[in-house]
Amino acid sequence: MQTRKAGTNIYTEPSGSDFYPDDIDLAISPGYNHSVMTPANNPERYETLGRTCTAFADSRCVASGDLKDVAAKARDFLDRDETAQMLVFDDATSEVIEVDFRGTVKDILRRLGARRKSNGLPADKAQPNEQTPRAPGRPKLGVVAREVTLLPHHWDWLGSQPGGASVALRKLVEEARRANAGKDRERQAREATYNFMSVTAGNEPGFEEATRALFAGNGKRFDQLVTPWPPDVRDHTKKLAAVAFQNPGSR
Repeated sequence: MQTRKAGTNIYTEPSGSDFYPDDIDLAISPGYNHSVMTPANNPERYETLGRTCTAFADSRCVASGDLKDVAAKARDFLDRDETAQMLVFDDATSEVIEVDFRGTVKDILRRLGARRKSNGLPADKAQPNEQTPRAPGRPKLGVVAREVTLLPHHWDWLGSQPGGASVALRKLVEEARRANAGKDRERQAREATYNFMSVTAGNEPGFEEATRALFAGNGKRFDQLVTPWPPDVRDHTKKLAAVAFQNPGSR
């Protein structure tokens, strides 16, 4: 048996438990962003997300798509213009993905593959074996144990819910995610747009005014301000911001 403390509660659990009754993953709690995996802080696991990226050489868009394909095209571009500043952006968040462009395309791809292996991941995604029988016992839910601090009456209420505190917290998070899905998409689009703008257009005319228009939800003003920017930067910025301006009256 192991005794653990979660927030203000102390409880006992069986050894070898896959999850802890009074913990919930802070990464999915509204208002928190602790230990969230991002391309910038954990590039070796980026490809497991199945997300795409875009490479820019200064203000010119070089390639978009899978990380390995983009990295190869970016290296080819650098072979023709070694003075270009190459940045690779995650299409979902606009965070910069760290790619070591030294050497040949094979060198770059080998390093990307090595990062996957160093993290215990296969070089290529394995296909599930439908013939493999499931092991006996409760299936693993993929939950992560972390600490949450709540007031005593919060723990009292959670503990009185069917399934206990952990189940109740997961239900509350899922309900909040569904209820705020549209607003979350708009917020994430604004943040991704700003991340990209601040790196590629921080010195462009109207940047500060465009930023204010972005967070004010003024799509018409935003489009006017970014139109004079370099074509590829302008187009990618507008593409990222499109979701943020889908519902002008939602903010």
